[in-house]
Amino acid sequence: MKSNKNAAIPRATAKRLSLYYRIFKRFHRENIEKASSKEIAEAIGIDSATVRRDFSYFGELGRRGFGYDVKKLMNFFAEILNDNSITNVMLVGVGNMGRALLHYRFHERNKMKIVMAFEKDDNPAVGTIDQNVPIYSISQIEDKIKEANAKTAILTVPSSAAQSVADSLVEAGVKGILSFSPVNLSVPKDVVVQYVDLTSELQTLLYFMRKG
Repeated sequence: MKSNKNAAIPRATAKRLSLYYRIFKRFHRENIEKASSKEIAEAIGIDSATVRRDFSYFGELGRRGFGYDVKKLMNFFAEILNDNSITNVMLVGVGNMGRALLHYRFHERNKMKIVMAFEKDDNPAVGTIDQNVPIYSISQIEDKIKEANAKTAILTVPSSAAQSVADSLVEAGVKGILSFSPVNLSVPKDVVVQYVDLTSELQTLLYFMRKG
Protein backbone atom coordinates (compact mmCIF):
# COMPACT_ATOMS: atom_id res chain seq x y z
CA MET A 1 0.00 0.00 0.00
CA LYS A 2 1.75 3.14 -1.21
CA SER A 3 1.10 6.19 0.90
CA ASN A 4 2.53 9.47 2.12
CA LYS A 5 1.67 9.98 5.79
CA ASN A 6 3.58 13.26 5.92
CA ALA A 7 1.70 14.94 3.07
CA ALA A 8 0.19 18.35 3.76
CA ILE A 9 -3.57 17.95 3.76
CA PRO A 10 -6.49 20.42 4.02
CA ARG A 11 -7.84 21.10 7.50
CA ALA A 12 -11.27 19.74 6.55
CA THR A 13 -9.67 16.42 5.58
CA ALA A 14 -7.60 16.35 8.76
CA LYS A 15 -10.75 16.75 10.85
CA ARG A 16 -12.23 13.65 9.21
CA LEU A 17 -9.26 11.36 9.93
CA SER A 18 -10.60 10.24 13.31
CA LEU A 19 -13.98 9.51 11.68
CA TYR A 20 -12.33 7.28 9.09
CA TYR A 21 -10.38 5.52 11.82
CA ARG A 22 -13.55 4.94 13.85
CA ILE A 23 -15.38 3.54 10.83
CA PHE A 24 -12.58 1.16 9.90
CA LYS A 25 -12.42 -0.06 13.49
CA ARG A 26 -16.16 -0.71 13.39
CA PHE A 27 -15.90 -2.53 10.06
CA HIS A 28 -13.07 -4.65 11.50
CA ARG A 29 -15.16 -5.59 14.55
CA GLU A 30 -17.94 -6.63 12.18
CA ASN A 31 -15.50 -8.85 10.26
CA ILE A 32 -15.81 -6.78 7.08
CA GLU A 33 -12.63 -7.25 5.03
CA LYS A 34 -13.23 -4.83 2.12
CA ALA A 35 -15.14 -1.56 1.94
CA SER A 36 -15.93 0.67 -1.01
CA SER A 37 -15.73 4.46 -0.93
CA LYS A 38 -19.54 4.48 -1.14
CA GLU A 39 -19.86 2.28 1.97
CA ILE A 40 -17.34 4.40 3.88
CA ALA A 41 -19.11 7.60 2.82
CA GLU A 42 -22.53 6.32 3.88
CA ALA A 43 -21.17 5.26 7.27
CA ILE A 44 -19.83 8.76 7.91
CA GLY A 45 -22.56 10.76 6.19
CA ILE A 46 -20.56 12.35 3.36
CA ASP A 47 -20.32 11.67 -0.38
CA SER A 48 -18.00 9.07 -1.87
CA ALA A 49 -16.15 11.69 -3.97
CA THR A 50 -15.04 13.36 -0.72
CA VAL A 51 -13.74 10.03 0.60
CA ARG A 52 -11.73 9.39 -2.57
CA ARG A 53 -10.37 12.96 -2.54
CA ASP A 54 -9.40 12.69 1.14
CA PHE A 55 -7.64 9.39 0.58
CA SER A 56 -5.81 10.71 -2.49
CA TYR A 57 -3.72 12.97 -0.24
CA PHE A 58 -2.12 9.86 1.21
CA GLY A 59 -1.19 8.18 -2.05
CA GLU A 60 -2.51 4.82 -3.18
CA LEU A 61 -4.61 3.44 -0.32
CA GLY A 62 -6.62 1.09 -2.50
CA ARG A 63 -7.26 0.02 -6.07
CA ARG A 64 -10.24 1.08 -8.16
CA GLY A 65 -12.79 -1.71 -8.34
CA PHE A 66 -11.29 -3.63 -5.41
CA GLY A 67 -12.30 -1.40 -2.51
CA TYR A 68 -10.22 -0.67 0.56
CA ASP A 69 -8.63 -3.30 2.79
CA VAL A 70 -10.28 -2.66 6.16
CA LYS A 71 -7.53 -4.01 8.42
CA LYS A 72 -4.76 -2.20 6.53
CA LEU A 73 -6.62 1.11 6.55
CA MET A 74 -7.48 0.72 10.23
CA ASN A 75 -3.78 0.28 11.00
CA PHE A 76 -2.87 3.10 8.62
CA PHE A 77 -5.11 5.63 10.37
CA ALA A 78 -4.04 4.34 13.79
CA GLU A 79 -0.46 5.22 12.86
CA ILE A 80 -1.38 8.64 11.48
CA LEU A 81 -3.37 9.46 14.62
CA ASN A 82 -0.64 8.01 16.86
CA ASP A 83 -3.12 5.57 18.36
CA ASN A 84 -0.52 2.82 18.72
CA SER A 85 0.90 4.34 21.88
CA ILE A 86 -0.55 6.03 24.93
CA THR A 87 -0.74 9.84 24.75
CA ASN A 88 -0.66 11.53 28.14
CA VAL A 89 -3.05 14.46 28.39
CA MET A 90 -3.52 17.01 31.16
CA LEU A 91 -6.75 18.78 32.09
CA VAL A 92 -6.83 22.40 33.25
CA GLY A 93 -10.07 23.41 34.94
CA VAL A 94 -12.02 20.93 37.08
CA GLY A 95 -15.45 22.51 37.01
CA ASN A 96 -18.56 20.77 35.67
CA MET A 97 -17.12 20.25 32.18
CA GLY A 98 -13.74 19.23 33.55
CA ARG A 99 -15.29 16.65 35.87
CA ALA A 100 -17.29 15.20 32.99
CA LEU A 101 -14.10 14.81 30.97
CA LEU A 102 -12.33 13.16 33.90
CA HIS A 103 -15.11 10.59 34.02
CA TYR A 104 -14.98 9.99 30.25
CA ARG A 105 -12.79 6.95 29.70
CA PHE A 106 -10.65 8.08 26.78
CA HIS A 107 -8.18 5.24 27.21
CA GLU A 108 -10.89 2.60 26.78
CA ARG A 109 -11.90 4.05 23.40
CA ASN A 110 -8.57 5.43 22.14
CA LYS A 111 -5.08 5.51 23.55
CA MET A 112 -5.40 8.88 25.21
CA LYS A 113 -5.22 9.20 28.96
CA ILE A 114 -5.79 12.15 31.27
CA VAL A 115 -2.93 11.71 33.73
CA MET A 116 -3.26 14.90 35.79
CA ALA A 117 -5.50 17.91 36.30
CA PHE A 118 -4.95 21.46 37.49
CA GLU A 119 -6.98 24.09 39.30
CA LYS A 120 -6.40 27.48 40.91
CA ASP A 121 -4.14 27.29 43.94
CA ASP A 122 -7.00 28.10 46.37
CA ASN A 123 -9.50 25.65 44.82
CA PRO A 124 -10.69 22.96 47.30
CA ALA A 125 -10.13 20.28 44.64
CA VAL A 126 -6.35 20.81 44.75
CA GLY A 127 -4.68 17.89 46.49
CA THR A 128 -7.51 15.45 45.80
CA ILE A 129 -7.79 12.55 43.36
CA ASP A 130 -10.70 11.97 40.96
CA GLN A 131 -10.91 8.86 38.77
CA ASN A 132 -7.30 8.09 39.75
CA VAL A 133 -6.28 11.50 38.37
CA PRO A 134 -4.42 13.76 40.83
CA ILE A 135 -5.46 17.41 40.89
CA TYR A 136 -2.62 19.90 41.36
CA SER A 137 -2.41 23.65 41.73
CA ILE A 138 -1.75 25.60 38.53
CA SER A 139 1.47 26.97 40.05
CA GLN A 140 2.93 23.43 39.87
CA ILE A 141 2.20 22.96 36.21
CA GLU A 142 5.72 23.31 34.81
CA ASP A 143 7.27 20.72 37.13
CA LYS A 144 4.37 18.28 36.85
CA ILE A 145 4.30 18.39 33.03
CA LYS A 146 7.96 17.39 32.94
CA GLU A 147 7.25 14.46 35.26
CA ALA A 148 4.40 13.18 33.07
CA ASN A 149 6.03 13.92 29.70
CA ALA A 150 2.76 15.53 28.61
CA LYS A 151 2.58 17.92 25.64
CA THR A 152 -1.21 18.05 25.25
CA ALA A 153 -3.74 19.89 27.40
CA ILE A 154 -7.51 20.21 27.58
CA LEU A 155 -8.60 23.67 28.67
CA THR A 156 -11.94 24.06 30.47
CA VAL A 157 -11.53 27.34 32.29
CA PRO A 158 -13.63 30.54 32.24
CA SER A 159 -13.07 32.76 29.20
CA SER A 160 -11.52 35.48 31.37
CA ALA A 161 -8.73 33.11 32.43
CA ALA A 162 -8.21 31.22 29.17
CA GLN A 163 -5.39 33.33 27.71
CA SER A 164 -3.34 33.55 30.92
CA VAL A 165 -3.67 29.79 31.45
CA ALA A 166 -2.73 29.16 27.81
CA ASP A 167 0.36 31.32 28.33
CA SER A 168 1.33 29.17 31.32
CA LEU A 169 0.81 25.99 29.31
CA VAL A 170 2.95 27.23 26.44
CA GLU A 171 5.68 28.34 28.82
CA ALA A 172 5.63 24.88 30.40
CA GLY A 173 6.17 23.22 27.01
CA VAL A 174 2.66 22.29 25.87
CA LYS A 175 2.36 21.95 22.08
CA GLY A 176 -1.34 21.17 21.68
CA ILE A 177 -4.42 22.65 23.38
CA LEU A 178 -8.04 21.54 23.10
CA SER A 179 -9.97 24.56 24.32
CA PHE A 180 -13.58 24.59 25.49
CA SER A 181 -13.31 28.33 26.21
CA PRO A 182 -15.06 30.43 23.51
CA VAL A 183 -12.18 32.86 22.99
CA ASN A 184 -9.43 32.83 20.38
CA LEU A 185 -6.11 32.15 22.05
CA SER A 186 -2.88 33.82 21.03
CA VAL A 187 -0.14 31.17 20.93
CA PRO A 188 3.18 30.67 19.09
CA LYS A 189 3.11 29.15 15.62
CA ASP A 190 4.44 25.82 16.85
CA VAL A 191 1.48 25.35 19.21
CA VAL A 192 -1.75 23.89 17.81
CA VAL A 193 -5.12 24.93 19.24
CA GLN A 194 -8.39 23.14 18.52
CA TYR A 195 -11.62 24.77 19.71
CA VAL A 196 -14.77 23.07 20.93
CA ASP A 197 -17.69 25.51 21.12
CA LEU A 198 -20.77 23.58 22.25
CA THR A 199 -23.03 26.64 22.09
CA SER A 200 -22.07 27.31 18.48
CA GLU A 201 -22.58 23.67 17.53
CA LEU A 202 -26.03 23.66 19.12
CA GLN A 203 -26.99 26.91 17.38
CA THR A 204 -25.86 25.43 14.06
CA LEU A 205 -27.95 22.34 14.74
CA LEU A 206 -31.03 24.43 15.51
CA TYR A 207 -30.48 26.51 12.39
CA PHE A 208 -30.50 23.44 10.17
CA MET A 209 -33.53 22.05 12.02
CA ARG A 210 -35.49 25.25 11.32
CA LYS A 211 -34.24 25.38 7.76
CA GLY A 212 -35.35 21.80 7.19
